[in-house]
Amino acid sequence: MEASNYTYEKVKRPTDEQFKQITDKYGFHLTEQEKKDYQRYIDANLEAYDKLALMPDYLPVVKYPRTPGYFPDPSENKLNAWYVKTEVKGAPSGKLAGRKVVLKDNVCLAGVPMMYGSPIIEGYIPEIDATIVTRLLDAGATIVGKANCENLCFSGGSFTCAKGPVHNPHKLGFDSGGSSSGTAALVGSGEVELGIGGDQGGSIRIPACWSGCVGLKPTYGLVPYTGILPVELSLDHTGPITANVLDNALMLEVLAGPDDLDPRQYLPEGVYGDYTSKIKEGAKGLKIGILKEGFGHKQSESVVDAYVTKAALKFKELGATVEEVSIPEHLVGPIAVAAITCEGGVQNMFHGNSFGTGYRGLYLPSAMKAHARWRTMPDELPVMAKMDVILADYLSNQYHGTFYAKGQNLSRKIKKAYDDKFKEYDIIIMPTVPFRPLPLPEKDCDFDTYMARASNKDVNVAVFNVTGHPSLTIPIAKVDGLPIGMMLVSKYFNEAAIYQAAYAWENAYDWRKEN
Repeated sequence: MEASNYTYEKVKRPTDEQFKQITDKYGFHLTEQEKKDYQRYIDANLEAYDKLALMPDYLPVVKYPRTPGYFPDPSENKLNAWYVKTEVKGAPSGKLAGRKVVLKDNVCLAGVPMMYGSPIIEGYIPEIDATIVTRLLDAGATIVGKANCENLCFSGGSFTCAKGPVHNPHKLGFDSGGSSSGTAALVGSGEVELGIGGDQGGSIRIPACWSGCVGLKPTYGLVPYTGILPVELSLDHTGPITANVLDNALMLEVLAGPDDLDPRQYLPEGVYGDYTSKIKEGAKGLKIGILKEGFGHKQSESVVDAYVTKAALKFKELGATVEEVSIPEHLVGPIAVAAITCEGGVQNMFHGNSFGTGYRGLYLPSAMKAHARWRTMPDELPVMAKMDVILADYLSNQYHGTFYAKGQNLSRKIKKAYDDKFKEYDIIIMPTVPFRPLPLPEKDCDFDTYMARASNKDVNVAVFNVTGHPSLTIPIAKVDGLPIGMMLVSKYFNEAAIYQAAYAWENAYDWRKEN
Protein backbone atom coordinates (compact mmCIF):
# COMPACT_ATOMS: atom_id res chain seq x y z
CA MET A 1 0.00 0.00 0.00
CA GLU A 2 1.81 3.10 -1.25
CA ALA A 3 1.35 6.10 1.03
CA SER A 4 3.06 8.80 -1.03
CA ASN A 5 0.86 9.25 -4.08
CA TYR A 6 -0.97 12.54 -3.65
CA THR A 7 0.04 16.03 -4.79
CA TYR A 8 -0.97 19.63 -4.19
CA GLU A 9 -2.25 22.40 -6.43
CA LYS A 10 -0.10 25.24 -7.67
CA VAL A 11 0.88 27.59 -4.85
CA LYS A 12 -1.36 30.64 -4.47
CA ARG A 13 0.32 34.04 -4.67
CA PRO A 14 -0.24 36.59 -1.88
CA THR A 15 -2.84 39.23 -2.66
CA ASP A 16 -2.05 42.90 -2.12
CA GLU A 17 -4.06 42.77 1.11
CA GLN A 18 -2.23 39.68 2.36
CA PHE A 19 1.10 41.28 1.52
CA LYS A 20 0.09 44.40 3.47
CA GLN A 21 -1.01 42.36 6.49
CA ILE A 22 2.37 40.63 6.62
CA THR A 23 4.44 43.78 6.27
CA ASP A 24 2.29 45.57 8.85
CA LYS A 25 2.69 42.66 11.25
CA TYR A 26 6.48 43.00 11.20
CA GLY A 27 6.50 46.79 11.10
CA PHE A 28 8.17 47.05 7.69
CA HIS A 29 7.87 50.51 6.12
CA LEU A 30 8.11 50.03 2.36
CA THR A 31 7.78 52.48 -0.47
CA GLU A 32 5.41 51.66 -3.33
CA GLN A 33 8.39 50.70 -5.50
CA GLU A 34 9.82 48.48 -2.76
CA LYS A 35 6.47 46.73 -2.43
CA LYS A 36 6.48 45.95 -6.16
CA ASP A 37 10.09 44.74 -6.00
CA TYR A 38 9.45 42.41 -3.05
CA GLN A 39 6.28 41.03 -4.61
CA ARG A 40 8.10 40.35 -7.86
CA TYR A 41 10.85 38.40 -6.12
CA ILE A 42 8.35 36.54 -3.93
CA ASP A 43 6.53 35.43 -7.06
CA ALA A 44 9.81 34.21 -8.57
CA ASN A 45 10.65 32.26 -5.40
CA LEU A 46 7.24 30.63 -5.39
CA GLU A 47 7.94 29.08 -8.78
CA ALA A 48 10.17 26.58 -6.94
CA TYR A 49 7.29 25.86 -4.56
CA ASP A 50 5.06 25.18 -7.58
CA LYS A 51 7.43 22.39 -8.57
CA LEU A 52 7.64 21.09 -5.02
CA ALA A 53 3.85 21.02 -4.81
CA LEU A 54 3.66 18.70 -7.80
CA MET A 55 6.05 16.17 -6.29
CA PRO A 56 4.58 13.29 -4.24
CA ASP A 57 5.38 13.16 -0.53
CA TYR A 58 8.05 10.65 0.42
CA LEU A 59 6.30 8.68 3.16
CA PRO A 60 6.64 5.15 4.58
CA VAL A 61 4.78 2.33 2.83
CA VAL A 62 1.86 0.74 4.66
CA LYS A 63 2.40 -3.03 4.88
CA TYR A 64 -0.81 -4.59 6.20
CA PRO A 65 -4.39 -4.39 4.84
CA ARG A 66 -7.15 -2.88 6.94
CA THR A 67 -10.59 -1.30 6.93
CA PRO A 68 -11.60 2.05 8.46
CA GLY A 69 -13.49 0.28 11.25
CA TYR A 70 -16.51 1.77 12.98
CA PHE A 71 -17.49 4.05 15.84
CA PRO A 72 -18.95 1.88 18.60
CA ASP A 73 -22.27 2.81 20.15
CA PRO A 74 -22.62 3.23 23.94
CA SER A 75 -23.76 -0.37 24.42
CA GLU A 76 -20.22 -1.57 23.65
CA ASN A 77 -18.42 1.46 25.02
CA LYS A 78 -19.53 1.70 28.64
CA LEU A 79 -16.41 3.58 29.76
CA ASN A 80 -16.50 5.87 26.69
CA ALA A 81 -12.92 4.75 26.17
CA TRP A 82 -13.16 3.68 22.50
CA TYR A 83 -12.93 6.15 19.66
CA VAL A 84 -12.97 3.66 16.80
CA LYS A 85 -12.90 -0.13 16.61
CA THR A 86 -11.18 -1.94 13.78
CA GLU A 87 -9.09 -5.05 13.15
CA VAL A 88 -5.67 -4.79 11.56
CA LYS A 89 -3.97 -8.16 11.63
CA GLY A 90 -0.20 -8.34 11.63
CA ALA A 91 2.25 -11.09 10.73
CA PRO A 92 1.17 -14.71 11.33
CA SER A 93 3.91 -15.20 13.94
CA GLY A 94 6.06 -13.18 16.31
CA LYS A 95 6.45 -12.19 19.97
CA LEU A 96 2.96 -10.71 20.05
CA ALA A 97 1.21 -13.26 17.83
CA GLY A 98 -2.51 -13.27 18.59
CA ARG A 99 -2.26 -10.40 21.08
CA LYS A 100 -4.68 -7.48 20.82
CA VAL A 101 -3.45 -3.89 21.06
CA VAL A 102 -5.30 -0.58 21.33
CA LEU A 103 -3.63 2.69 20.32
CA LYS A 104 -3.98 6.10 21.87
CA ASP A 105 -5.72 8.29 19.31
CA ASN A 106 -2.68 10.44 18.61
CA VAL A 107 -0.95 7.48 16.92
CA CYS A 108 -1.28 7.28 13.13
CA LEU A 109 -3.00 4.15 11.85
CA ALA A 110 -3.31 4.39 8.08
CA GLY A 111 -6.84 4.43 6.70
CA VAL A 112 -8.45 4.65 10.16
CA PRO A 113 -9.99 7.91 11.44
CA MET A 114 -8.12 10.00 14.00
CA MET A 115 -9.64 12.64 16.26
CA TYR A 116 -6.97 13.39 18.90
CA GLY A 117 -9.82 14.09 21.29
CA SER A 118 -10.62 17.30 19.40
CA PRO A 119 -13.24 18.54 16.91
CA ILE A 120 -10.39 20.38 15.20
CA ILE A 121 -8.79 17.10 14.06
CA GLU A 122 -12.01 15.09 13.69
CA GLY A 123 -12.39 13.65 10.19
CA TYR A 124 -8.67 13.36 9.54
CA ILE A 125 -7.49 9.99 8.21
CA PRO A 126 -3.71 9.37 8.24
CA GLU A 127 -2.08 7.75 5.24
CA ILE A 128 0.79 6.15 7.17
CA ASP A 129 1.35 3.83 10.11
CA ALA A 130 3.48 5.09 12.97
CA THR A 131 6.77 3.21 13.27
CA ILE A 132 5.59 1.53 16.47
CA VAL A 133 2.41 0.36 14.69
CA THR A 134 4.51 -1.36 12.03
CA ARG A 135 6.66 -2.95 14.74
CA LEU A 136 3.62 -4.24 16.60
CA LEU A 137 2.13 -5.70 13.42
CA ASP A 138 5.46 -7.20 12.37
CA ALA A 139 5.52 -8.93 15.78
CA GLY A 140 2.16 -10.57 15.06
CA ALA A 141 -0.13 -8.25 17.04
CA THR A 142 -3.64 -7.29 15.97
CA ILE A 143 -4.56 -3.62 16.28
CA VAL A 144 -8.16 -3.56 17.48
CA GLY A 145 -8.80 0.17 17.53
CA LYS A 146 -8.06 3.66 18.75
CA ALA A 147 -8.80 4.83 22.30
CA ASN A 148 -10.19 8.23 23.18
CA CYS A 149 -7.59 10.62 24.54
CA GLU A 150 -7.85 14.09 26.02
CA ASN A 151 -8.47 17.10 23.80
CA LEU A 152 -5.14 17.66 22.00
CA CYS A 153 -3.62 15.82 25.00
CA PHE A 154 -3.91 18.96 27.17
CA SER A 155 -5.11 17.30 30.37
CA GLY A 156 -4.05 14.94 33.11
CA GLY A 157 -7.73 14.24 33.80
CA SER A 158 -10.14 12.17 31.72
CA PHE A 159 -12.94 14.67 31.14
CA THR A 160 -11.78 16.94 28.27
CA CYS A 161 -12.20 14.66 25.25
CA ALA A 162 -14.73 16.10 22.78
CA LYS A 163 -16.46 12.71 22.79
CA GLY A 164 -17.13 13.02 26.51
CA PRO A 165 -15.42 11.86 29.72
CA VAL A 166 -13.67 8.52 30.01
CA HIS A 167 -14.72 6.62 33.13
CA ASN A 168 -12.42 4.88 35.57
CA PRO A 169 -12.59 1.10 34.98
CA HIS A 170 -12.72 0.45 38.74
CA LYS A 171 -15.46 2.94 39.58
CA LEU A 172 -17.86 4.48 37.08
CA GLY A 173 -18.21 8.22 37.47
CA PHE A 174 -14.57 8.61 38.55
CA ASP A 175 -11.59 10.00 36.63
CA SER A 176 -9.33 7.49 34.85
CA GLY A 177 -6.48 9.98 34.41
CA GLY A 178 -5.11 11.45 31.20
CA SER A 179 -4.15 12.16 28.61
CA SER A 180 -3.95 8.47 27.58
CA SER A 181 -7.28 8.04 29.32
CA GLY A 182 -9.01 5.60 26.96
CA THR A 183 -6.03 3.30 26.59
CA ALA A 184 -5.56 2.91 30.34
CA ALA A 185 -9.29 2.46 30.96
CA LEU A 186 -9.56 -0.29 28.34
CA VAL A 187 -6.51 -2.14 29.67
CA GLY A 188 -7.58 -1.62 33.28
CA SER A 189 -11.04 -3.01 32.54
CA GLY A 190 -9.63 -6.09 30.80
CA GLU A 191 -11.30 -5.25 27.49
CA VAL A 192 -7.90 -5.14 25.76
CA GLU A 193 -4.68 -6.87 26.74
CA LEU A 194 -2.11 -4.35 25.58
CA GLY A 195 -2.13 -0.62 24.90
CA ILE A 196 -0.04 2.27 23.64
CA GLY A 197 0.04 5.61 25.42
CA GLY A 198 1.86 8.90 24.96
CA ASP A 199 3.62 10.93 27.65
CA GLN A 200 4.79 14.55 27.67
CA GLY A 201 4.13 15.29 31.34
CA GLY A 202 2.88 12.03 32.83
CA SER A 203 0.22 11.05 30.30
CA ILE A 204 1.09 7.33 30.33
CA ARG A 205 1.77 7.00 34.04
CA ILE A 206 -1.10 9.10 35.43
CA PRO A 207 -3.91 7.12 33.72
CA ALA A 208 -2.10 3.82 34.22
CA CYS A 209 -1.84 4.62 37.93
CA TRP A 210 -5.48 5.60 38.32
CA SER A 211 -6.76 2.74 36.15
CA GLY A 212 -4.77 0.03 37.96
CA CYS A 213 -2.34 -0.69 35.11
CA VAL A 214 1.38 -1.00 34.51
CA GLY A 215 2.57 1.97 32.44
CA LEU A 216 6.09 2.77 31.23
CA LYS A 217 7.52 6.05 30.06
CA PRO A 218 10.72 4.71 28.51
CA THR A 219 14.09 6.43 28.42
CA TYR A 220 13.85 9.46 26.14
CA GLY A 221 14.30 8.31 22.55
CA LEU A 222 14.31 4.58 23.26
CA VAL A 223 10.97 4.08 21.49
CA PRO A 224 10.55 6.01 18.22
CA TYR A 225 7.88 8.68 18.15
CA THR A 226 7.64 8.70 14.34
CA GLY A 227 4.07 8.99 13.08
CA ILE A 228 2.63 10.15 16.40
CA LEU A 229 1.30 13.70 16.68
CA PRO A 230 3.95 15.61 18.64
CA VAL A 231 3.56 18.12 21.44
CA GLU A 232 7.16 19.21 22.08
CA LEU A 233 10.15 17.31 20.71
CA SER A 234 12.19 17.37 23.91
CA LEU A 235 9.26 16.00 25.97
CA ASP A 236 7.61 13.48 23.60
CA HIS A 237 7.58 9.85 24.76
CA THR A 238 5.47 6.85 23.80
CA GLY A 239 5.26 3.50 25.55
CA PRO A 240 3.23 0.49 26.70
CA ILE A 241 0.29 0.29 29.09
CA THR A 242 -0.47 -3.28 30.18
CA ALA A 243 -2.18 -5.31 32.87
CA ASN A 244 1.07 -6.83 34.16
CA VAL A 245 4.82 -6.25 34.20
CA LEU A 246 5.84 -9.17 31.97
CA ASP A 247 3.58 -8.02 29.13
CA ASN A 248 4.97 -4.51 29.49
CA ALA A 249 8.53 -5.80 29.11
CA LEU A 250 7.52 -7.95 26.16
CA MET A 251 5.94 -4.97 24.41
CA LEU A 252 9.06 -2.87 24.98
CA GLU A 253 11.15 -5.55 23.28
CA VAL A 254 9.01 -5.03 20.19
CA LEU A 255 8.82 -1.23 20.38
CA ALA A 256 12.38 -0.21 21.30
CA GLY A 257 15.20 0.46 18.88
CA PRO A 258 16.54 2.93 16.34
CA ASP A 259 14.45 4.57 13.65
CA ASP A 260 16.23 6.96 11.31
CA LEU A 261 13.04 9.01 10.96
CA ASP A 262 13.01 10.15 14.62
CA PRO A 263 15.41 12.96 15.63
CA ARG A 264 14.74 12.25 19.33
CA GLN A 265 16.92 9.16 19.24
CA TYR A 266 20.56 8.90 20.31
CA LEU A 267 20.88 5.22 21.14
CA PRO A 268 24.26 3.77 22.14
CA GLU A 269 24.94 0.21 21.03
CA GLY A 270 23.50 -2.51 23.23
CA VAL A 271 21.11 -0.39 25.30
CA TYR A 272 17.93 -2.09 24.10
CA GLY A 273 16.78 -5.59 23.30
CA ASP A 274 15.97 -8.39 25.74
CA TYR A 275 13.87 -7.15 28.67
CA THR A 276 12.20 -10.44 29.57
CA SER A 277 15.09 -12.90 29.94
CA LYS A 278 16.26 -11.63 33.36
CA ILE A 279 12.94 -10.32 34.62
CA LYS A 280 12.43 -13.31 36.95
CA GLU A 281 15.79 -13.01 38.73
CA GLY A 282 14.19 -11.16 41.62
CA ALA A 283 14.97 -8.03 43.60
CA LYS A 284 17.70 -9.53 45.78
CA GLY A 285 20.78 -7.33 45.80
CA LEU A 286 19.08 -4.27 44.34
CA LYS A 287 19.67 -0.98 46.11
CA ILE A 288 16.45 1.03 46.29
CA GLY A 289 15.90 4.59 47.45
CA ILE A 290 12.59 6.04 48.63
CA LEU A 291 12.56 9.66 47.45
CA LYS A 292 11.89 12.04 50.34
CA GLU A 293 10.76 14.83 47.98
CA GLY A 294 8.21 12.52 46.32
CA PHE A 295 5.99 12.60 49.41
CA GLY A 296 4.14 15.23 51.40
CA HIS A 297 3.18 17.54 48.55
CA LYS A 298 0.44 20.09 49.02
CA GLN A 299 -1.95 17.83 47.10
CA SER A 300 -0.70 14.58 48.65
CA GLU A 301 -3.20 12.25 50.28
CA SER A 302 -1.82 10.66 53.44
CA VAL A 303 -3.26 7.26 52.57
CA VAL A 304 -1.34 7.27 49.27
CA ASP A 305 1.94 8.27 50.92
CA ALA A 306 1.44 5.54 53.53
CA TYR A 307 0.65 2.75 51.07
CA VAL A 308 3.52 3.62 48.74
CA THR A 309 5.96 3.73 51.66
CA LYS A 310 4.66 0.37 52.86
CA ALA A 311 4.96 -1.11 49.35
CA ALA A 312 8.50 0.22 48.89
CA LEU A 313 9.66 -1.19 52.23
CA LYS A 314 8.41 -4.62 51.17
CA PHE A 315 11.40 -4.79 48.83
CA LYS A 316 13.41 -5.57 51.99
CA GLU A 317 11.44 -8.82 52.25
CA LEU A 318 12.51 -9.52 48.65
CA GLY A 319 16.20 -9.13 49.44
CA ALA A 320 16.79 -5.53 48.37
CA THR A 321 18.37 -2.74 50.38
CA VAL A 322 15.86 0.07 50.96
CA GLU A 323 16.56 3.49 52.45
CA GLU A 324 15.39 7.07 52.14
CA VAL A 325 17.15 9.35 49.66
CA SER A 326 16.90 13.07 49.02
CA ILE A 327 17.09 14.89 45.67
CA PRO A 328 15.99 18.50 46.30
CA GLU A 329 16.17 19.24 42.57
CA HIS A 330 13.11 17.00 42.12
CA LEU A 331 10.96 19.89 43.33
CA VAL A 332 12.34 22.15 40.57
CA GLY A 333 11.08 19.74 37.91
CA PRO A 334 7.51 21.07 37.63
CA ILE A 335 8.86 24.61 37.12
CA ALA A 336 11.07 23.55 34.21
CA VAL A 337 8.30 21.44 32.72
CA ALA A 338 5.84 24.33 32.85
CA ALA A 339 8.13 26.64 30.89
CA ILE A 340 9.03 24.04 28.28
CA THR A 341 5.49 22.79 27.81
CA CYS A 342 3.92 26.23 27.61
CA GLU A 343 6.28 28.05 25.26
CA GLY A 344 7.71 25.04 23.44
CA GLY A 345 4.42 23.21 23.13
CA VAL A 346 2.56 26.24 21.80
CA GLN A 347 5.35 27.03 19.33
CA ASN A 348 5.37 23.46 18.04
CA MET A 349 1.68 22.55 18.16
CA PHE A 350 0.02 25.79 17.14
CA HIS A 351 2.52 27.98 15.33
CA GLY A 352 4.21 24.89 13.87
CA ASN A 353 0.99 22.94 13.21
CA SER A 354 2.08 20.09 15.51
CA PHE A 355 5.22 19.04 13.63
CA GLY A 356 7.16 22.31 13.81
CA THR A 357 10.46 22.75 12.01
CA GLY A 358 14.19 22.49 12.56
CA TYR A 359 14.86 18.75 12.59
CA ARG A 360 15.52 15.94 10.13
CA GLY A 361 12.88 13.27 10.26
CA LEU A 362 9.38 12.40 9.13
CA TYR A 363 6.95 15.26 8.62
CA LEU A 364 3.34 14.49 7.84
CA PRO A 365 1.91 17.37 5.73
CA SER A 366 -1.64 16.03 5.84
CA ALA A 367 -1.62 16.05 9.64
CA MET A 368 -0.11 19.54 9.68
CA LYS A 369 -2.92 20.73 7.43
CA ALA A 370 -5.51 19.11 9.72
CA HIS A 371 -3.94 20.64 12.82
CA ALA A 372 -3.89 24.09 11.21
CA ARG A 373 -7.70 24.11 11.36
CA TRP A 374 -7.38 25.51 14.88
CA ARG A 375 -6.89 28.94 13.29
CA THR A 376 -10.39 28.81 11.81
CA MET A 377 -12.02 27.35 14.93
CA PRO A 378 -9.96 28.67 17.88
CA ASP A 379 -12.90 28.51 20.28
CA GLU A 380 -12.74 24.70 19.97
CA LEU A 381 -9.34 24.63 21.67
CA PRO A 382 -9.49 23.14 25.18
CA VAL A 383 -9.26 25.51 28.13
CA MET A 384 -5.68 24.48 28.99
CA ALA A 385 -4.53 25.07 25.41
CA LYS A 386 -6.14 28.52 25.27
CA MET A 387 -4.41 29.47 28.50
CA ASP A 388 -1.03 28.29 27.20
CA VAL A 389 -1.48 30.10 23.86
CA ILE A 390 -2.22 33.37 25.66
CA LEU A 391 0.57 32.95 28.20
CA ALA A 392 3.15 31.78 25.64
CA ASP A 393 2.39 34.73 23.37
CA TYR A 394 2.86 37.14 26.25
CA LEU A 395 6.10 35.51 27.40
CA SER A 396 7.46 35.38 23.87
CA ASN A 397 6.76 39.06 23.24
CA GLN A 398 7.96 40.26 26.63
CA TYR A 399 10.82 37.86 27.41
CA HIS A 400 11.77 36.51 23.97
CA GLY A 401 11.95 32.83 24.84
CA THR A 402 14.40 33.22 27.71
CA PHE A 403 12.23 31.27 30.17
CA TYR A 404 11.95 28.33 27.76
CA ALA A 405 15.73 28.40 27.45
CA LYS A 406 16.18 28.55 31.21
CA GLY A 407 13.76 25.66 31.67
CA GLN A 408 15.80 23.52 29.29
CA ASN A 409 19.03 24.50 31.03
CA LEU A 410 17.58 23.70 34.46
CA SER A 411 16.43 20.31 33.21
CA ARG A 412 20.10 19.39 32.67
CA LYS A 413 20.81 20.26 36.31
CA ILE A 414 17.89 18.11 37.50
CA LYS A 415 19.02 15.24 35.26
CA LYS A 416 22.55 15.43 36.70
CA ALA A 417 21.19 15.30 40.26
CA TYR A 418 19.36 12.09 39.41
CA ASP A 419 22.29 10.67 37.45
CA ASP A 420 24.55 11.22 40.47
CA LYS A 421 22.09 9.41 42.73
CA PHE A 422 21.83 6.51 40.29
CA LYS A 423 25.55 5.90 40.82
CA GLU A 424 24.52 4.71 44.30
CA TYR A 425 21.02 3.31 43.74
CA ASP A 426 19.48 1.00 41.15
CA ILE A 427 15.90 2.20 41.62
CA ILE A 428 14.26 5.28 43.16
CA ILE A 429 10.63 5.02 44.29
CA MET A 430 7.83 7.51 44.96
CA PRO A 431 4.04 7.77 44.52
CA THR A 432 3.00 8.05 40.89
CA VAL A 433 0.04 10.34 41.56
CA PRO A 434 -0.03 11.58 45.17
CA PHE A 435 -3.80 11.18 45.58
CA ARG A 436 -6.51 8.74 44.49
CA PRO A 437 -8.91 9.19 41.56
CA LEU A 438 -11.57 11.85 42.02
CA PRO A 439 -15.15 11.93 40.76
CA LEU A 440 -15.44 13.28 37.23
CA PRO A 441 -16.27 16.99 37.31
CA GLU A 442 -19.56 18.26 35.96
CA LYS A 443 -19.59 19.19 32.28
CA ASP A 444 -20.23 22.84 33.16
CA CYS A 445 -17.82 22.99 36.10
CA ASP A 446 -16.28 26.34 36.95
CA PHE A 447 -12.95 27.46 35.53
CA ASP A 448 -10.93 26.83 38.70
CA THR A 449 -12.25 23.28 39.03
CA TYR A 450 -11.49 22.54 35.39
CA MET A 451 -7.92 23.81 35.66
CA ALA A 452 -7.22 22.02 38.92
CA ARG A 453 -8.59 18.69 37.74
CA ALA A 454 -6.70 18.91 34.43
CA SER A 455 -3.33 19.89 35.82
CA ASN A 456 -2.57 18.93 39.44
CA LYS A 457 -1.47 15.30 39.09
CA ASP A 458 2.00 15.66 37.58
CA VAL A 459 4.09 16.79 40.56
CA ASN A 460 6.13 13.54 40.56
CA VAL A 461 5.81 12.33 36.98
CA ALA A 462 6.52 15.36 34.79
CA VAL A 463 10.09 15.83 35.99
CA PHE A 464 11.12 12.65 34.16
CA ASN A 465 9.88 14.03 30.87
CA VAL A 466 12.51 16.77 31.09
CA THR A 467 15.24 14.52 32.51
CA GLY A 468 14.38 11.63 30.19
CA HIS A 469 14.82 8.90 32.83
CA PRO A 470 12.70 5.75 32.45
CA SER A 471 9.85 5.48 34.93
CA LEU A 472 7.25 2.78 35.47
CA THR A 473 4.06 2.83 37.51
CA ILE A 474 2.67 -0.35 39.02
CA PRO A 475 -0.51 -0.74 41.09
CA ILE A 476 0.24 -1.51 44.74
CA ALA A 477 -3.10 -1.11 46.55
CA LYS A 478 -6.79 -0.57 46.11
CA VAL A 479 -8.49 1.61 48.72
CA ASP A 480 -12.24 2.20 48.62
CA GLY A 481 -12.24 0.56 45.21
CA LEU A 482 -9.67 2.98 43.73
CA PRO A 483 -6.10 2.06 42.71
CA ILE A 484 -2.89 3.55 44.11
CA GLY A 485 0.29 3.43 42.05
CA MET A 486 3.99 3.33 42.89
CA MET A 487 6.57 4.72 40.45
CA LEU A 488 9.98 3.11 39.92
CA VAL A 489 12.67 5.22 38.23
CA SER A 490 16.19 4.30 37.10
CA LYS A 491 19.12 5.53 35.07
CA TYR A 492 19.00 5.89 31.30
CA PHE A 493 18.31 2.64 29.43
CA ASN A 494 17.98 0.65 32.66
CA GLU A 495 14.43 -0.51 31.97
CA ALA A 496 15.55 -4.09 32.59
CA ALA A 497 16.27 -3.36 36.28
CA ILE A 498 12.95 -1.56 36.68
CA TYR A 499 11.11 -4.55 35.22
CA GLN A 500 13.08 -6.95 37.41
CA ALA A 501 12.12 -5.08 40.59
CA ALA A 502 8.51 -4.48 39.55
CA TYR A 503 8.00 -8.11 38.51
CA ALA A 504 9.37 -9.34 41.83
CA TRP A 505 6.97 -7.08 43.77
CA GLU A 506 3.99 -7.92 41.55
CA ASN A 507 4.48 -11.65 42.00
CA ALA A 508 5.01 -11.46 45.75
CA TYR A 509 2.00 -9.33 46.61
CA ASP A 510 -1.56 -8.98 45.33
CA TRP A 511 -2.30 -5.27 45.01
CA ARG A 512 -6.04 -5.90 44.89
CA LYS A 513 -5.87 -7.22 48.46
CA GLU A 514 -3.60 -4.47 49.75
CA ASN A 515 -6.43 -2.58 51.43
